[in-house]
Amino acid sequence: MRAAIINPYLDTLGGGERYTLSFAKALVDLGYDVDLEWKSPNIITKLENRFGLDLGKINVRPNLKRGEGYDLCFWVSDGSIPTLRSRRNILHFQVPFHSVNGKTLLNRMKLIRVEKIICNSKFTKRIVDREYGFKSIVVYPPVDTEQFKPKRKENIILYVGRFSTLKQSKGQDTLIKAFKKIVDAGNDEWRLILAGGAEVGTGDYLNKLKKSIKDYPVEIIKSPDFNKIKEYYGKAKIYWSASGHGIDEVKEPEKVEHFGITVTEAMSAGCVPIIYKAGGHKEIIVDGENGFLWDNTRRLIAVTKKIITDSKSMYAIGRQAMVDSRQFGLNKFNKRVKEIIKQN
Repeated sequence: MRAAIINPYLDTLGGGERYTLSFAKALVDLGYDVDLEWKSPNIITKLENRFGLDLGKINVRPNLKRGEGYDLCFWVSDGSIPTLRSRRNILHFQVPFHSVNGKTLLNRMKLIRVEKIICNSKFTKRIVDREYGFKSIVVYPPVDTEQFKPKRKENIILYVGRFSTLKQSKGQDTLIKAFKKIVDAGNDEWRLILAGGAEVGTGDYLNKLKKSIKDYPVEIIKSPDFNKIKEYYGKAKIYWSASGHGIDEVKEPEKVEHFGITVTEAMSAGCVPIIYKAGGHKEIIVDGENGFLWDNTRRLIAVTKKIITDSKSMYAIGRQAMVDSRQFGLNKFNKRVKEIIKQN
């Protein structure tokens, strides 16, 4: 059996790309010969280094002809509905596309060739189902919770996310401003670490961030490999995210976090998540139980100040976060993928 994997965003090295590769690996486990469409085979090394995945059984080819001649095609949509040509076609939406005239007759005709439509969250599903007029299924992104373990914790607040501003604003500037206020209030024993991909779409944003952190204990780590990210998760006590801050998620749902893979990774390492209340984040965090949700920076600062002075609560919430992260584990993802593939 042969499977074609097509994702136009591979070089962004983000959560959707980890999802795609994990799906590909699940197909390998089911006995498929898997081909990944990309112009250069060098992408494999970059993907393995970023995500800590063994992709040795996946081949890279420049043109998979929309799955022609393949038994199965997994296609990550860019908002359009492609004309797929494999025997079984699966369409994946990692972005909640809207206002794209999704219910055209041509799209409906193309969807006849699509066996299943998969979304990465209920948030994404709700929007794309309405836009295109289909009924998708939710398969939450895979988090290899066994990979992330708490280490000797340090006074570190961590955020992991791309520095790109092309599709989403991850809000690192918001986090820096909030952290400065926390330090100015006397908490100068804490550090803020911002780590993430800087391969595409950073523009002048990264330079502005670097200038803004002068004289403050803030580190910007560009494109760390997987082992380095694991180390940060293990040492950090708190995990922040401002992804989606300042965005109206009804009008611009594509600009908020569609799920939140790094949030669940941090939880599995025992970090206390303090996360912006938008998009898929609300499917992960139960406010006050396994983390906190904030809707303005005053609350972000207030909650953070409170938790850093309450070691008992920090420990308890961190432990609960570890437990709850397992519902998004890699084993559950693989099991769900196999159920879907085996369904006729």
